[in-house]
Amino acid sequence: MAKETEAGPTDDELRAALDRVGVSDVLVEALMATVSLGFRRVSAEARDLPQTRLAIESLRALLPVLKGEAPAEVVRDFEQVVANMQLAYASAAKEAPKEPAPEEPKPEEPEPEEPQAEEPQPEPEDLEPVPDEELGGGG
Repeated sequence: MAKETEAGPTDDELRAALDRVGVSDVLVEALMATVSLGFRRVSAEARDLPQTRLAIESLRALLPVLKGEAPAEVVRDFEQVVANMQLAYASAAKEAPKEPAPEEPKPEEPEPEEPQAEEPQPEPEDLEPVPDEELGGGG
């Protein structure tokens, strides 16, 4: 008996598969993964509110792109999911223990410099008028 080897799909098979997939299909799959991660990150077991917020904002950014490209009911379902995730985020943020706001670094005060001797500036009455000829005026 001949031993059969398991080879992956050929290049032609991969190209044919890519030809059948639309960008909107990939976006829908990406949104579904984002929804799953967003709800996981808002859960008490794996709470990460900045990641949840990123999921919400990503969904909100991509949904308008899908309108007209994906079925209307799919877009509507995602809009409802975003609203639910926003509510869950608000609830989780309310439950989160209040952490003290990080102190903003104070601007460093310049170290006092040693006084330097300054050249005395002449007072206006100490100035003598300069003749026009010396200033380059020929008048």
